[in-house]
Amino acid sequence: MASATNTGKGKPLYTQITLDLLLVVLSKTLFHPFIAWLIPLTLRSLSLPPTHPRMITAYIYAICVTLFAVLARIDARLAWGSPREMDWDRECVVITGGSGGLGRVIVEMFARKGVSIAVLDVVPPRAVQGEEWENVHFYHCDVGNIEAVQKVAKQMDADSLHPTILLNLAATLHPSPLLSLPASLITSSLTTNLASSFNTIHTFLPHLLSSPTGGTIVTLSSVLGKLGAANLATYTAAKAGQIALHNSVRAELALSSAPAGSDRIRMILVTPGQLATPLFDGIETPNNFLGPVVEPVELAKVVVQRICEGRSGEISLPVYASMIGWLGVLPWSLQRLARWAAGVDGAMEGVVQRRARERARGQ
Repeated sequence: MASATNTGKGKPLYTQITLDLLLVVLSKTLFHPFIAWLIPLTLRSLSLPPTHPRMITAYIYAICVTLFAVLARIDARLAWGSPREMDWDRECVVITGGSGGLGRVIVEMFARKGVSIAVLDVVPPRAVQGEEWENVHFYHCDVGNIEAVQKVAKQMDADSLHPTILLNLAATLHPSPLLSLPASLITSSLTTNLASSFNTIHTFLPHLLSSPTGGTIVTLSSVLGKLGAANLATYTAAKAGQIALHNSVRAELALSSAPAGSDRIRMILVTPGQLATPLFDGIETPNNFLGPVVEPVELAKVVVQRICEGRSGEISLPVYASMIGWLGVLPWSLQRLARWAAGVDGAMEGVVQRRARERARGQ
C-alpha cells in the first residue's frame, strides 16, 4: 500500500509555527508538574528561605500546575471510564474509507502492528512493492448500502475475522451552494457521510458486544459539524448527525437496560479541523497560526494511540477545534463577528468558483 503521509516538505518554515506547537511546548515545559517543581527546588538550592516571596510564589505556581494536572486526570476518568482490556491476538480492525486519506494512514499503522484489518471501500488500495501485508483484507463495499455491509460482515465471519474495533472514516465532499446541488448529490452525500455510520454500527455492534474484551467504535466527524459552513450544507449536516449518533449510541450503551457487554464498549469521537487529504484539495486555511491544516499522520497517531490504550474520549485537532463549543455561548452578534474573522464561510468560495469554471470549460 502506498504511503498516505504528507510530510509538509516544501512549506516555508514560519508556517510550522502554530498555536498548537506553542501550547505543546508549554505543556512539556512551564506547565508540566515536574518542571514546575524544579523552580522552588532550584530557589531552595540558592539558600532562599521558605518564607521568601519568590519561594512562596514558586510553591503556589507548582501546586496550581500539579492540581490542574491531577484534576484533568480525574475528569477524564469520570467522563470516559476505565480503559478496556486489549487482546491484540484477537483484535480485528474494520475501517471504512480505508483506501485513502486518513483511513489509509491508520491502516498502515495497524498493519505494522500485525493486527488483522478489514478495509471496506469502493476503491481498492494501491499496492506498492515491499508493502504487502497479509493481515490487511479488502472488501469492495458501498457502506451507504446496509445490505452490502451485512454481506461483508457474513464474508468476514467466513474468513474468521471477528471485528472488535470499528472506524467510520468514509466521507465525500461536494462544495456548492445548496440550491445548485442536484438532488442525487444531496442524497449520496448524506448517505456516504452519515447513513454509512448507521449501517456499520448497526451491523458490527453485536460482534463488538460479543467480544470477551469488548470493542471500540471510532466516529470521524468534523469541527464543521458543530459550526456549519457556507457551501457545505450536506457535509456539515451529515457531520452534525454523526456527532449526535455518537452521543446517542454512547448514552444507550450506558443504560441499565443495555445489552450484555455494553460496559466493555469504548467510543471515540474525532472532530478535526481541515485535513491535508485529497478530500480538501485546493482549500486554503484562513489562518495558519490559529487554524493550521492537520496532517493525516499526526491525527492518525493520536487516534491509534487512544484505541491502543482502550480508552473512550473525544479527539479534536487543532486546538481551536476543542474550544469551538464555547462559540455557542456568545451573543449572536459576536458569533457573526467570530465567523467573519475566522473566514469559515468564505473558505470554500474559491473552490466553488473554480469548479464552476471547470464545468463550464468541460461543457
